[in-house]
Amino acid sequence: MAIACLPWYSLPEVEPAQDAVWSAIARHLRHAGVAAPERLIRNVPIPGVFCDPDLMLAQCCGYDVVYGFAGSLMVLATPVYAAPGCEGPTYRSFVLVRDDSPFQEIGDLRGGVCAVNSFNSHSGANALRALVAPLARDGRFFRAVKVTGAHVRSLELLMSGRADVMAMDCVLHALLARHRPAALHGTRVIAATEAAPAPPLVTSAVAGRDRAARVREAVLAAMDDPEAVSAKAELLIDRLEVLPIARYARIVEIEGEAVRRGFFELHATSPAIVEG
Repeated sequence: MAIACLPWYSLPEVEPAQDAVWSAIARHLRHAGVAAPERLIRNVPIPGVFCDPDLMLAQCCGYDVVYGFAGSLMVLATPVYAAPGCEGPTYRSFVLVRDDSPFQEIGDLRGGVCAVNSFNSHSGANALRALVAPLARDGRFFRAVKVTGAHVRSLELLMSGRADVMAMDCVLHALLARHRPAALHGTRVIAATEAAPAPPLVTSAVAGRDRAARVREAVLAAMDDPEAVSAKAELLIDRLEVLPIARYARIVEIEGEAVRRGFFELHATSPAIVEG
């Protein structure tokens, strides 16, 4: 049975908008003769769903389509977000510190504690590593790195003083600013990372190119569906663009820039601490 999920940016506040967009996509799929799930599934284990041949639609990190799930996922389209930090189908991360911290620029963070959602996250780890790599000494910059599992969890560590810095996807930052301004109160942006292609909409590569083409057509048509216009705006999506997969190689290039400087991991010679 086909499944669909939109785990990226799935705050409870925007789930109704996600449901409305999916409803439009599913309607276009059925008009094209493709059986579509009635509703999105949520709270599913990401590794499993990204490898599921029944996956009809999902959104993932660009890191996933060039590394861990490159053989399992096919890119359909890339959202163009109406959010600060986004330019066309690209996005970046904002580097956040607390308002009351003494840090004014990236170099001030040397020896600090960094919170990351995952080392497999471009926005939370890969982009930040490239930003601080020129300042690393002997492959080290931060004193410790704490792995939290989610950007919002990293934000909690930052605000509680258990971390000094984090990098947050600028689209999520904009959604939090709209729906949970209190969550960002007491933080400030001290830098932004390089731009890279935004998290793409994907389907199972195993299902074949014919089904992928039909799903892509339905997704693109739904973006112009009058019934999805307000929901699309709620998700900060201006439109979609179909990018060649080669564009996502920029993420590999950003990683390579750090590696060439000898900065192989954010935690390098310091411990990576998993926060519960």
